[in-house]
Amino acid sequence: MPPSSTRARQKPAPAETGPTLDLDRYVPAFITFIANKLSNSATAFYQREFGVNVTEWRIMSLLAIEPGIPASRICHVIGFDKGPVSRTLAGLEKRGLVSIRTDPNDGRTHSIALTARGRATHDKVIVAAFERERRLLSCLSKDERDVLIDLLRRLHENLGAVTGSSTA
Repeated sequence: MPPSSTRARQKPAPAETGPTLDLDRYVPAFITFIANKLSNSATAFYQREFGVNVTEWRIMSLLAIEPGIPASRICHVIGFDKGPVSRTLAGLEKRGLVSIRTDPNDGRTHSIALTARGRATHDKVIVAAFERERRLLSCLSKDERDVLIDLLRRLHENLGAVTGSSTA
């Protein structure tokens, strides 16, 4: 019997029955792998350089686009559940990066906005975010980038076909 370290390095036998994924062609896997790697590297970089993780950055970037939006809108756009968004917002508020105010017209709804400190942080992070995007897309021509963005937008709009919801 070979030593266990040799056995561990042996290539596993291929499955004899049943279908398997071709990870070089299965689109959901590609999208997931790219998203996971981008997210993990962004969190490490943004945390080290700016003191925010990628979830905080996503929320802050949305608040810069839509100041005063409620948490339900953040959940809808980003695709996160209410719990993680609420915890992230509480942490951002505690650090003085966002303000959360009760909507005077509906006491159940809160208006969320970046504070001046949050906007200053956003304005630093966005420069790095654009540079990361530029480097990621540097292997594509302008026309290819335009096609990619169009295809991704169409996939996003078609998510209801697999999620069961009517909106992405």
